[in-house]
Amino acid sequence: MWHRMTGTLGCLGLVLAGCGQDDATSTRAIAVGGVSGTERAAAQVLHKGNGAEPQTLDPHKSEGVPASNILRDLFEGLTIAAPNGDLMPGAAEAWEISADGLVYTFKLRAEARWSNGDPVTAADFAYGLRRSVDPKTLSRYTAILKPIANAEAIANGALPVSALGVQAVDAHTLEIRLASPAPYFLGLLNHSATYPVHRPSAEQHGDRYARPGNLVGNGAYRLAEWTVQSHIKLVRNAHYWDDADTTIDEVYYYPLENQAAELKRYRADELDFTYELPYKQLTWIRENLSDELVLAPYLGSYYYGLNTTQPPFKDNLKLRQALALAVDRNIITQQVTGAGEIPAYGWVPPVNNYQGQRMPGAELSQAEREVRAKQLYAEAGYGPENPLTLEFLYNTHQNHKSIGVAVASMWKNVLGVETRLINQEWKVFLETRRKKADTQVFRGGWIGDYKDAFTFAELFHSENAQNDPGYANLEYDRLLEAAAQERDLARRAQLLQGAEAVLLADQPLIPIYFYVTKRLVKRWVGGFQPNIMDHHYTKNMFILAH
Repeated sequence: MWHRMTGTLGCLGLVLAGCGQDDATSTRAIAVGGVSGTERAAAQVLHKGNGAEPQTLDPHKSEGVPASNILRDLFEGLTIAAPNGDLMPGAAEAWEISADGLVYTFKLRAEARWSNGDPVTAADFAYGLRRSVDPKTLSRYTAILKPIANAEAIANGALPVSALGVQAVDAHTLEIRLASPAPYFLGLLNHSATYPVHRPSAEQHGDRYARPGNLVGNGAYRLAEWTVQSHIKLVRNAHYWDDADTTIDEVYYYPLENQAAELKRYRADELDFTYELPYKQLTWIRENLSDELVLAPYLGSYYYGLNTTQPPFKDNLKLRQALALAVDRNIITQQVTGAGEIPAYGWVPPVNNYQGQRMPGAELSQAEREVRAKQLYAEAGYGPENPLTLEFLYNTHQNHKSIGVAVASMWKNVLGVETRLINQEWKVFLETRRKKADTQVFRGGWIGDYKDAFTFAELFHSENAQNDPGYANLEYDRLLEAAAQERDLARRAQLLQGAEAVLLADQPLIPIYFYVTKRLVKRWVGGFQPNIMDHHYTKNMFILAH
């Protein structure tokens, strides 16, 4: 679907207008938890909005937050996150780390079982890690496994998968050897790229492995139904090692890309938990559903990627900088999103033990940035007689469209740029970005895979499969590789900060804002806690009587 944006910023009034609703949801009057306030519902069923339809539930081939949300219920890594986001034991009940930080030894739970009743063993984790790094798997997350010894050489086809630094010492002892210390490694181990895979099922079913009836997982739930563009249903895994402490029996995940429609379903009590909220209706939500509204910090960056492998951005730094400077982030975060997002002039969001860097021009006022943007635009070869025409690609999503319309208006108003907005369904959008042949500007969002600046820095390494702008800079790669080898944490932070400065000077992306989570959660959903990673396991929740 194509949208042509030729108006000025004045058109934003229509884009940002509210929905005009004037009645509060009926659920606010419902007593929750019975007389005691703690009574639980007879039917323990959770209904969750979940954004886009996942392209797969194969843990080593999936990408994107919607798939990750489901995979955390279906599988369990060596480590998991507590409801408040803290790291805690998962499939491994304990671990030891060698003095040099290079050898991690995990003791797996003896009572752990796959959803078909088979024991979960160290060999399953070793197989899963080898499968994940194997180039034949076509994982988009291979790069995050680089800390493991020989992972990079295997991914490049230089060594066989058997050379990966993992070993099943015995049925319940797994050893992982690193190429260099990685202070974030334990946090990385609850990412889907590190999940174990039930080898007999994967080898028997091949490409159909991740389907209902075929998928065998080691998490608290198992896959019961998958009706495309309708729902994904999970039911409790009776063989899960901690099933006795699990309360919810069924969880439904709904692929809802229209946030207004999701809100309607929530208000009709068809959903207990939304994926996000429509920007245009936040004011109404604050006034009428404040006790169900969750706004919290979130480790993520919202940005626009610029395809540096094709014209007009290839070898045209001044044009990339002009577009970045022309974006008024205060208008975006205050008038379009309005949920407390932080205007971003750098790539890495606030994270412990790291000083975020800022793009050239960040120190200027917005008026000064726009003057500089016009100068750079002219020096790049564009102007009133030769205006730039751009295509902006985003995945189907009303909030992304609202931001795109606003940014296109800014580019038009400040520079005279003509922008065509193109939306694609999530799976098609990812494939278009990946190919790089048919993109100029695209919507991007990166959510940290662990609490460390490196999870953002590694995205733009020239060999990262998810580097969709096609950015390549030898100095950037050198700094990242040096940081990966550095044992001194202060020096490591300096190297990563230097890399971010190089990245922002080259401007292969336009930072827009740092995320916050924004959703509605019914008052009868117990056990929910917001956290900076926005990781939520259904096994930690329960439904109160209502």
